[in-house]
Amino acid sequence: QVQLVESGGGLVQSGGSLRLSCAVSGRTLDYLAIGWFRQSPGKDREWVSCTSGSDGRSYYADSVTDRFAIARDNANNALYLEMHNLKPEDSAVYYCAADPFRTCYANLAYDYWGQGTQVTVSS
Repeated sequence: QVQLVESGGGLVQSGGSLRLSCAVSGRTLDYLAIGWFRQSPGKDREWVSCTSGSDGRSYYADSVTDRFAIARDNANNALYLEMHNLKPEDSAVYYCAADPFRTCYANLAYDYWGQGTQVTVSS
């Protein structure tokens, strides 16, 4: 059983930065695909980014490319989503998700999900 716990959300002004954490237990990162998703009120949950355990490569949605980056902490079996130049439209609950299929993908079919952490960007 894989468990994920997100943290690091909060309130930030437009143009600011936040770093979200995803603590993973039950399997090491090398054997997991990890995805980041977000959902704002009235909208579908959308894919933001993911990283593959198979080769460590990361991928990003067009809306966050060049602003967001995934960082891996293998020693602590954790992932971080570093978010810069935040915009009000980035406000959402952010989730990390895991799948034992080691190559990540940009849809909602991940097996394990965290509880989410709220990010609010004020204008």
